[in-house]
Amino acid sequence: MVSDKDIFYMRRAIELARGGMGQVSPNPMVGAVIVADGGRIIGEGFHRRFGGPHAEVNAVRSVADASLLRGATVYVTLEPCSHYGKTPPCADLLVDSGVGRVVVGAGDPNPRVAGRGIAILRDHGIEVTENVLADECRRLNAAFMTAHTLHRPLVTLKWAQSADGFIDIRRASADASPARFSSPLTQALVHRLRSLNDAILVGSGTVIADNPRLDVRLWPSGRMPQAILLDRRGRISSSAGFKVFTTESGRRPPVIIAGDDDLAALLRHLYEEHGITSLLVEGGATVHRAFIDAALWDAARVEKAPFRLGEQGGVAAPRLPAGIRPAATAEIDGRRLELFSNNSLVSCFAEM
Repeated sequence: MVSDKDIFYMRRAIELARGGMGQVSPNPMVGAVIVADGGRIIGEGFHRRFGGPHAEVNAVRSVADASLLRGATVYVTLEPCSHYGKTPPCADLLVDSGVGRVVVGAGDPNPRVAGRGIAILRDHGIEVTENVLADECRRLNAAFMTAHTLHRPLVTLKWAQSADGFIDIRRASADASPARFSSPLTQALVHRLRSLNDAILVGSGTVIADNPRLDVRLWPSGRMPQAILLDRRGRISSSAGFKVFTTESGRRPPVIIAGDDDLAALLRHLYEEHGITSLLVEGGATVHRAFIDAALWDAARVEKAPFRLGEQGGVAAPRLPAGIRPAATAEIDGRRLELFSNNSLVSCFAEM
């Protein structure tokens, strides 16, 4: 039976889990709260970084008096792991700790877990309550859930446009600068978004025309994402002086150059061979249209500047399928941000 107290403590666990945002991928964000008889919180923890202790371990370690663990209730946003990876199984830890009840937010879709963690707990006489705030716990890890169920990264399309629907001007020459739509603040937020994704994908046309860095220099505490260059015609070379190959040497993972016309196969390869669970597509228009036409996108983040390009407009913004309305909107620094969802796990800017 799920009580109001169960919901209260699970919300706290979700809040804790967000502390690992941008630091734990390809693992999920997980939070844990330990409550003794009488309702007093005696321990808390979350998964802080990939390869580090899991939420349950940090929560158990935070308990000052280990004797209080006997019969305590543990609230955890995701099913405790049941396998040896970079850390031992958390299900075994909870069994050895002597807790009496475990309340789980959502099951783990990873086939190495997928119900086994819960089974271990029950086999050792621990009461387990499942699916408390399950939808919120799944949305917390939209990329992890999508990757393990669809076997591809969660794909976010991102572009900025003028009020009249253009993403670039008509350039007079090959070395002309592209149009700028973001303010310094919204540009910093784009770099934050980059840091929350495992990888960024652009087409060869964008690399040649704009020579982007694809880094997180405006969000320096963020993780550097992998760069994926979609180059169907073999136009990109690492020796050609493109900034993406030289940005912050030693911090960026090696750039991946992909030439596959089959986007579904490419996404599957990025997940299965490179462990990429979230992919930010930054353009240009042709690449965005390819993902939209293939229905291989989960979210679209569109920034609309407060000015029109008129006759200067040269490249029309991508068009999403008819009938799709924004799932969330925000006004920031005179720009309108719109988030569109093609995945039930993505519903608000908190995940973007």
